[in-house]
Amino acid sequence: MRLVWNKRLRGALLGMAVLGAGAAIAAPALKVTLAGGSVGGAWSTMGTAIGETIRLEAPGSSFTYEPGVDAANVQLVSTGKVQLGITHAQMALRGIKGEAPFKQKTADIKAIALLDPTAAVQIVVRADSKIASLEQIAKDKMPVRIALNKRGTMMAVAGEEVFKAAGITMDDIAKWGGRVDYIDYNTGLAQLKEGKSDLVLNMLAFPSAQVKNMARDVEMKLIGLDKSVIDKMNADVGTKAVTIPGGSYPFADKDVQTVTGMVVLVASEKMSEEEAATIAKGMVAHYGYLEKAYPPFSRMGAKALPDVAPLTLHPGAAKAYKEAGLLK
Repeated sequence: MRLVWNKRLRGALLGMAVLGAGAAIAAPALKVTLAGGSVGGAWSTMGTAIGETIRLEAPGSSFTYEPGVDAANVQLVSTGKVQLGITHAQMALRGIKGEAPFKQKTADIKAIALLDPTAAVQIVVRADSKIASLEQIAKDKMPVRIALNKRGTMMAVAGEEVFKAAGITMDDIAKWGGRVDYIDYNTGLAQLKEGKSDLVLNMLAFPSAQVKNMARDVEMKLIGLDKSVIDKMNADVGTKAVTIPGGSYPFADKDVQTVTGMVVLVASEKMSEEEAATIAKGMVAHYGYLEKAYPPFSRMGAKALPDVAPLTLHPGAAKAYKEAGLLK
């Protein structure tokens, strides 16, 4: 009788151990709202895919995608109105420093993962334009009509900072008889085609389908950045030097030097380490799903997820990447 009881006790204890181990492995369900970009855009695709990896990693999780924009997403995360946000790392850095367009510091922002490393500054002008460089614009005080992206976006900020690094302010452009339009990229390219703009600057992956399509109707050239401008951008804005290889566009057969920003997933440092680790683990474990949902993830590779400089990884995310062998 005692032998049978001992066997039953050992069985019960073993069962409890197994259940305990299972409970330790299964991640607790999360409730997450992610602020991304406009519905149907690249950030929307990335955001909803990340939501699915959270559900796969922590079954029963509640996930909501919310349309947003760069700076606003950082502010929403910092104030706790959403748990995750997609933004450019360089925009988040401006928030941490309290620089425009932010009115106050968002010092609690931490990164969860890199999402896209190739948001390169690209400057296009018509092939028959007299513009050969930003330095020439400054030297000759050229009355150029510039098309930047909409205010409040990193693309517009990057445009202003690039000119600033070359010794040109937006006020200078106006004084010299030029003009700066803050408009969406497609409108800017249309103005270039119609002769209403002289230079269009944006920050995006290369080669850009929009630029390639435009090149079918208008002969263009790509303007690179001087090393001094690149160095200043990297120091002040947190960009990285990058080369657009010759042949990326049919009208640009030589390499062009510029800078690139990075798109990242951010959270507040107030998020628990367990929650941040669960999100990061989900992206690593289900990276194949991310690649299918958003093909550019294939070019980046899971190994790049922790590469969030100039930001700092959330401790929970850093722990997850170390356990996965992606971070020392």
